[in-house]
Amino acid sequence: MTDKLKVGVIGVGGIAGTHMPGWAASPNAEVVVGADVAETALSTWAEKWNVAKTTTNFDEIISDPNIDIIDVCTPSSYHAKYTIAALEAGKHVICEKPLGPTTDEIKQMIAARDKSGKLLMTAQHMRYSQKSIALKNEIDTGVLGEVYHARSWFLRRAQLPTGLGFVLKKNSGGGPCIDIGVHVLDLTLWMMNNYKPVSVSGVARKELAGIDGAFSVWGGAKVPKEMDVEDFAAAFVRFENGATLMLEVSWLLHHDTPGDDFQVWLYGKDGGLHYPSTKVLSSNYETKQLYTKTLDYIPNGTEAHAAECIDFADAIVNGRPSPVPPEQSIVVQAILTALYESQRLGKEVPVLL
Repeated sequence: MTDKLKVGVIGVGGIAGTHMPGWAASPNAEVVVGADVAETALSTWAEKWNVAKTTTNFDEIISDPNIDIIDVCTPSSYHAKYTIAALEAGKHVICEKPLGPTTDEIKQMIAARDKSGKLLMTAQHMRYSQKSIALKNEIDTGVLGEVYHARSWFLRRAQLPTGLGFVLKKNSGGGPCIDIGVHVLDLTLWMMNNYKPVSVSGVARKELAGIDGAFSVWGGAKVPKEMDVEDFAAAFVRFENGATLMLEVSWLLHHDTPGDDFQVWLYGKDGGLHYPSTKVLSSNYETKQLYTKTLDYIPNGTEAHAAECIDFADAIVNGRPSPVPPEQSIVVQAILTALYESQRLGKEVPVLL
């Protein structure tokens, strides 16, 4: 199709590779150009995905009048810069998580979106897993009643991403809070119907990464000595309606998991649920019976990273709102910002939105 939306990818290493199957499968969009500062990575990516045009000049893509969508896959600290520039150039933008490492940057991105009239979406792919969708559909029936508490965590054992794009604050904006905390926190808030947070008591520390010889099982690489972000964080969050949330994230815990331990528990007055098992739990107080059911769902065969790209292009073509609007991402970042501030001050702090 010659009338497909034209996509330009900025930052082709790492996460961009998970977006490409989605663009390839989309009936509405196609990638026509990629940009990266690393020429070797750029040529390898272009050959793999059969993309004819590449450049090391990001502005060249952003200013190209033939490009409709910019897919921002750079390190976190560069998200706002390129997203705002792309919106100002009249492009729709899908940007990898976190949308911005600070709430101020996300506000600037929202302002640029409003001025441009284009769509801006955060690539929160966990919302697109079939398990997530099945649970959200169940929640929306009211089966849980009012949710008054949640527990969520994303924990890894010796699985620290050792690249300097992750472990230097100037590049990433933070450690596992920013890298993987955004995933589990966004999913939890989405399932809680986006309650408004009011305060956070949190800790963010570099514990195991500070030990001489600490390593990551990813390639057996040592933790870079330059690392200046946390490797563990936890928070207690209060919401305006009285609900609460316990959050834990880490790259390096001595934790019994062969891979990612990603879990969400929601507790409501009428029932509870668990991700990723898709179990829904309830009680019959008259008969004193406990009920547990596991949701059935039919996998559609589309990986979550791919599904988000397909959905974004569909939203543009069919005039739908952004599937993951920045107004929701700013709440996620405000909580994580408050977590860092609580660590700095050693006390509970307000969430500033």
